Amino acid sequence: MTSKDISPVSRRKFISLAATAGVSMAGIVPGNAFAHTKNITIREAIDIIIKSIPVAPIDNTVDTVKAGNPDQVLKGIVTTTFATIEVIEKAAALGANFIIAHEPTFYNHRDDTDWLDQDKVLEYKQQLIQKTGIVIWRFHDYWHSDMPDGVLTGVLRMLDWQRFTTPGKENIVHIAGATFGSVLKEVKQKLKIPFVKAIGMPGDSCEKILLMPGAEGGRAQITAIEKEQPGLLICGELQEWETSEYIRDARRKGDKISLMVLGHSVSEEPGMVWLVSWLKPKLPGIAVTHIASRSPFTWYSFLKDKIDRPDQ
Repeated sequence: MTSKDISPVSRRKFISLAATAGVSMAGIVPGNAFAHTKNITIREAIDIIIKSIPVAPIDNTVDTVKAGNPDQVLKGIVTTTFATIEVIEKAAALGANFIIAHEPTFYNHRDDTDWLDQDKVLEYKQQLIQKTGIVIWRFHDYWHSDMPDGVLTGVLRMLDWQRFTTPGKENIVHIAGATFGSVLKEVKQKLKIPFVKAIGMPGDSCEKILLMPGAEGGRAQITAIEKEQPGLLICGELQEWETSEYIRDARRKGDKISLMVLGHSVSEEPGMVWLVSWLKPKLPGIAVTHIASRSPFTWYSFLKDKIDRPDQ
């Protein structure tokens, strides 16, 4: 099957798929899930997106086409954090032929595949991409370079925390009276995260929050903590032998610092939800939707010989 064989699905089928897949409905044209009024190629759409970022072009960027032929006519866009096999299957079922993914498709930062020669998982994924005719493009460096940062904007919008920040320092959130417990409850509820890893007690003061979604690395996280002196760091992921050990020692020293680790995918997914609305005026008539890649993990806790699964 080629990209020409992928036909748009009915609105009823699309709504049914969206309800079960966590798909954002923004940008969907009534009567046809991926109908649009202007024929442009995927390459042309990429050029429009890049030119919308103030610092473009970026040298040595990872934001390149990872798979597929970008010279085909654009039928519809799916945004996501990771272009997983599941996301690719759902995008194809919707009739989309362009996936904009924030993170790597082939399991390393540069999407190098030489080291995966004859790997069966890679082979399966590449064959699926070829079969569906889908193009996958990474939108990482440019999205983080938008002003303000596109991922941070999405997170702040979903949490409704824009009013607690100042222009130019969107990663610093000030919430009067906030505690570790109140912030944890709000973040889990609004971002729909079933579990987090954390260091802190419910009553710990967290009026100043350092927001670092994704994986900026231990040195960047620790340096930011030292500079900003927050009551709470919220990040996507970390090296457990770096940032978490620093925070453990800081608390033992007497510092008032707590930690929430949301998970990489779910911490940046709001940015790819926001991308749907950001793209609409730049690509008028092109249907855009979001499919969450979600966390790959299930959290098990063993209490009284029973398995508690808070993600269910």
